[in-house]
Amino acid sequence: MRPEVTSFFDDATNTVSFVVKDPNGSACAVVDSVLDFDYSSGHTDTKSADEIIAFVQENNLDVQWILETHVHADHLSAAPYIQERVGGKIGIGDRITVVQDTFGKVFNEGTEFERDGSQFDKLFVEGDIFQIGQMRGDVMHTPGHTPACLTYVVGDAAFVGDTLFMPDFGTARCDFPGGSSETLYNSVQKILSLPDETRIFVGHDYKAPGRDEYAWETTVAEQKAMNVHVGEGKTKEEFVAMRDTRDASLAMPKLIIPSLQVNMRAGNMPPEDEQGNVYLKVPVNKLGS
Repeated sequence: MRPEVTSFFDDATNTVSFVVKDPNGSACAVVDSVLDFDYSSGHTDTKSADEIIAFVQENNLDVQWILETHVHADHLSAAPYIQERVGGKIGIGDRITVVQDTFGKVFNEGTEFERDGSQFDKLFVEGDIFQIGQMRGDVMHTPGHTPACLTYVVGDAAFVGDTLFMPDFGTARCDFPGGSSETLYNSVQKILSLPDETRIFVGHDYKAPGRDEYAWETTVAEQKAMNVHVGEGKTKEEFVAMRDTRDASLAMPKLIIPSLQVNMRAGNMPPEDEQGNVYLKVPVNKLGS
C-alpha cells in the first residue's frame, strides 16, 4: 500500500512534520509535529501545529495516531495540542524510559516526574504492528542518535526521524547522552535492508552545500548508493571514526534545553507552580563539553 504523505516544513527548526493518510479512507497519522518556541522571550506559538490541524479539518481526516520518532532535542512537540483538537493516540518508543531517567536527573526533576513513559498513550517496541485505517504500520527500533529512536514503516514509506538525512547530508549526530555511532550504523543497516523502492522521509533538512532547495524524500536505493556517510558500502569502522570526529565539533542544538524538558513529557510543559506559572530549567555545565 502507498500512503498519501503531506509534508509541513518548519523554517525555524528545519523540521519536517508529516500527515500520513490511508489512500482508501480518511484515517491518518501525524508524525513529528512542532510547537513554535521563541527562546529569547519564552513565548510559545501554535502556527506550525495549526497548519496541520487546518489540513486535517479541511480534508475531514480522522487522526488515529500522533507519532514521535524520538525525544527531539531541536524542537518542541505539539502532540498534546493537536490531540486536544483533532484526537489521536500519542506514541513513542518504549526506551523513552531511558531518556526520562537520564534527563530527569540532568534537570533535577525530582520524584514527582514519572519516568515510566506514562505521559504517552502507547510505548512501541521492535516488531510492533499498528493500524492507520486499512494501512499496516510496522515499528523498527533504530537507536544510535538517541536510545529511543524508532522508524515507522507504513506501506512503502519509512519515517526515520533523525537517523538518516538526505543522501547529500548524511546521518544524525550520536553525541547526546545514550547515543552511539556504532549503534547508529547498525540501525541504518536495518533501514537499508528494506526494499530498494521504499520511500524514506527524513525529519530534518539543512540544504547540503550545492543544493538550492529543501528536500526530505528519498529512497532506500538512493541512500545505499549515495549517502555521504554510509553509502557505497562504507564500513562500520569508517563510519564510527567519521561520526565521532564530526560530532566532537558540533555545538548543542539551540533549543535542546526547552525541547528535552517538554518532549520527555510527551509535549507537555512542566507543572505549574501555585500561582499558575510555568518555568523551564537551565542546567549549568550539564550538557555538552
